[in-house]
Amino acid sequence: MSLSVFLVIVVGITIAEVLFYLAMPRLLALRGIEARRRGLTGMTMVFETSDEDGTPVRLLNVNGTFQSASYISDELWSELVCVYHRTMVEQIDLMGTARSVLVIGGGGYSLPKYLATHTRRMRICVVEIDPEMTSIARERFFLDRAERHANGRLELVCADGWQWLRESGRSFDVIVNDAFKGNKPLGELGTAEGARLIASHLNEGGMYLANVRCPLEGRKSRVLDEVQEAFGAEFEKVRVIAENAEEPRSLGNNVLVATNRSFS
Repeated sequence: MSLSVFLVIVVGITIAEVLFYLAMPRLLALRGIEARRRGLTGMTMVFETSDEDGTPVRLLNVNGTFQSASYISDELWSELVCVYHRTMVEQIDLMGTARSVLVIGGGGYSLPKYLATHTRRMRICVVEIDPEMTSIARERFFLDRAERHANGRLELVCADGWQWLRESGRSFDVIVNDAFKGNKPLGELGTAEGARLIASHLNEGGMYLANVRCPLEGRKSRVLDEVQEAFGAEFEKVRVIAENAEEPRSLGNNVLVATNRSFS
């Protein structure tokens, strides 16, 4: 093959890729999918489907991983779709005295939205690194409605959660870590240093909840053992509430609970 023919082929392929890139948002829109490429998170898609009961649901997909889900109707807009979020709320409710909650990782703001609209005295601070996520949450996931309902009890911070905690002098009754990039859970907040940092920002009798996205068995489950070991060195009580206990090798959003309180 001559050099000129090779260059023609390369240029042709490049033009085709550019045209596909430009046309893809329009093609996705025709299927009811909204595609965005700005912000820190890469490819972001918002689209609508329904749950097992046929109830309309809006989903947020970032880089091929689902990060948030929201009911769409006026009756259910602030209710929780994800099982692991419901598990976290159950643990918070068991405390009975939680008045301040820090949520690291906003995404579609499902959990903060629920807490802001279903409690009267709780103050919720959310640290989200990507301002585009917050914009999407306001536009498509009812965060703006939750902010109005909260009447000043919902504080939004645009920052890296790990760095923000290191520099903050504040403490909370509950800290929730719902931040992950793709299929990588927790980041620095899953290490021994992260466990010490979390412990130093919890009020007496406080609780840490984290979404550890991994299987319960197999090579990829090692992160679960590492996180339990790290937090077991800092807290008296550590346990994991599995999402897919009956399918231990399947990927699940497992809830890590760490506290010095007695479990109910």
